[in-house]
This record gives sequence, C-alpha cells and structure tokens, in this order.
Amino acid sequence: MRRLVNILWNSFKMSLDELKNNKLRSGLSLTGVAFGIFCIISVLALVGSLQQKIQDDINSLGTNTIYVDKWEYVNTAEYPWWKFVNRPTPKFEDVKLIEQRSTLAKNVAFFTQNNTTLSYKNTELQFVNLYGVSEEYDHIQKVDIAAGRYFSGSDFMHGNPVAVIGYKNATDLFGGPEYAVGKTVQFGTHRATIIGVIAKQGQSFGPGFDYDNSLMLTYFYYASIFNVNDETSSPFIMVQGKPNVPSQALVDDLEGVMRQVRKLSPKQEDNFALNDVNYIGTSSINSFFGTVNIGGWAIAGLSLIVGAFGVANIMFVTVRERTSQIGLKKAIGAKSRTILLEFLLESAFLCIIGGIIGLLMVAGLAAILNTLLPFKIVISASIIILAFSICVVLGILSGIIPASIAAKMNPVVAIRSK
Repeated sequence: MRRLVNILWNSFKMSLDELKNNKLRSGLSLTGVAFGIFCIISVLALVGSLQQKIQDDINSLGTNTIYVDKWEYVNTAEYPWWKFVNRPTPKFEDVKLIEQRSTLAKNVAFFTQNNTTLSYKNTELQFVNLYGVSEEYDHIQKVDIAAGRYFSGSDFMHGNPVAVIGYKNATDLFGGPEYAVGKTVQFGTHRATIIGVIAKQGQSFGPGFDYDNSLMLTYFYYASIFNVNDETSSPFIMVQGKPNVPSQALVDDLEGVMRQVRKLSPKQEDNFALNDVNYIGTSSINSFFGTVNIGGWAIAGLSLIVGAFGVANIMFVTVRERTSQIGLKKAIGAKSRTILLEFLLESAFLCIIGGIIGLLMVAGLAAILNTLLPFKIVISASIIILAFSICVVLGILSGIIPASIAAKMNPVVAIRSK
C-alpha cells in the first residue's frame, strides 16, 4: 500500500514538473482536454437542469392524472383535427358521473378558462388568464398561497364573487401580494374581491398553468359570466387516480366510464380523448434532449481526441527525455510494471488537471447564467464523477503506448542514451 502511495505521489509530482518546465507545450495539449470536459459538463449540466425544470412544470399538472378533453394532446403531421373539432366538449355534469362510476378515480375536477382585461382604479392589465375551477382542483393541482387564503367550500357552493390572483398580476396592480387581499378588481362588467394571492411560479418551459398571470374564480361564478360549454372556454376534466393505480389502468377505467356517460354503442368510436400529460411530456422531453446530448457529446468527443493526441505527444517526449532515468531505475531493481504504472498515472494526472480547468470554466459559466436564466443550473456530483472518469480513461489511453515503450526499455541501452 505504501509503495502504491509513493508511486502515485511521484507520478503527480512529475506531472506538475512537466507543466512547470514545458508550460506552452503542456498548456496547448491540456486545452483540448479542458475544452472537451467543459463541453461535456456544460451540456450535461445545462440540459439536465433545463430538463428537470420542464419535468417539474409537467409534474405540476398533476401526478397520475388523466385529462378528459375533446382534443388529443399529441400533435403529429397527420393530426386529424377535423375529426376532433366536432366532438362534444366535456361538461361539468360529467364530473359527478365520473365520481360515481369510476372505481379508480380519487379526485375529479372541472377546469375552464378565458382571457380578460383586468383593472383596478387606473391600472389595467390585458390578456390575463381567467381560470374557472371546481372544488377538487387544488387536490390535483398544487396551489401555493403567498397571501390570504384559497377558496372555501362555501365559495364553491354559492359561487361567491371572490378570486385568487396570480403573483405577477398582484404586483402589477397593487404593488405587492400583501396589498392585494381585500381589494376588488374588475374584468369586463364584472367584479371580484381578492381573497388570496398565488405564490410566485416563475417562467414555465413546459405545458402548464400560468398562475403568475392569472385570476382564478370558482366554477359557479365563472359559469354565471361565460358559456362554459363554448369552445372558447376550452373546458376539460382532470381525473387523478388512487394511490398506486397505474396510469394505463386509470385510462382503461375512464374509457368505459366516458363511453357510458356519452351513451356510445359498442360499434361507435370514442368521441373524447384521455390524455396522460406526464407520459406525453416525458416522452417528448427525452426525445428532444437525447438529440441535444448527442450533439454535445459529438463536440466534446472531437475536443477530447485532440487533447488525447496532445497528451500522448507529451508522454512520448517525456519518455525520450527520461530514458536514462528509466534505465537507472530498472538497473537498481524497478520492475517493468512499476515503470508502466508511473507513466500511466502521470498521463492520467495530466488529463485530470485539464479536467479541473474545464470544471472551473463550467462553474464560472454557470454562475453567470444563473443570474440570467429563469432556472438554476446545477452541476451534479454524478456529472463531475463522469467527467473525471473520462479524464482517467483518456489519460490511460493516451499514455499506454509511451508507457509500454518505457517499460520495455533495456536498462543498459537506456542508461547509455543521452
């Protein structure tokens, strides 16, 4: 064990000596390694962080939740929109029927939406998302309240003219969420008293609800203003399955229930769509980011190949310069495998130094981007371990031939060389 530590230490010192004595040559060679590791870590960290952000946005739509709609959410080149456009829109009455007939549903909620102009005194906001939700909506969707409260059972039952407003809208209208509660806003010819403010959501990169720019009403108050069965309200039903119920089992259950609700005969095809948004989002994300990762690995691979040739060149020169030392070591009893191990470790250490430089470059880039992007770039431990593993493998591959040459040297011939 002590002998191995000595070999490791000597190899590390020789690597530092090589960098110190041949700064230009070593620097140019390590640039390729550093840039390759920079590409790998930066692409994996950026893509991984963005992918996690989008996945979180998709998960916010509800876990193990199926959306009952007239439209299918998978849009392809052969998307038969003409087939879906004539389907009936989901109705609020269907919620009660699903609750009664489905054996796998835990929560069922109705959702409808529109756009409106929201005003308070002399301040006006255009294109505000107006959401109408039923009672179990917050059981499926996580609605964090930053100030005030969410709708009560009485609000839902009586359709009280109250609203929960988004964080951005509360800030733009009142100067902050703490000033919004108790104020009365106007949209069109109608009014609502603010009872709560939704916590700041931030920019969403995936499908989801834009809570920051929203005004949320109870279903019955919304229905007293708009025609919820109209296409412009885009109504759909959210069905969350019971714990440990697979999404496909819930889809199969809902298909039978909806066919009963719509009174379809066995020969008639479905006139509704059952959308598993988590599956749709995850498959699309994995496909897109898989392509991005391939591009990043391709760029990094070219840089690493250049760096590998540079490190190999350093090791060939180092072997030539230390030929007499190698002969002397072998003459006093050093074994060939010891010489081989020393040069392989030295080559690996050189690549690790290049990897550290690349990691520092990524850390600096991440610090800059974190101030500009609406999501945080995280360099995970697994990415760092992968990067240094690549450095070690690259170093061994780069130094295997020079190290083999050094290990096979004849000690007498090596000592006599100049």
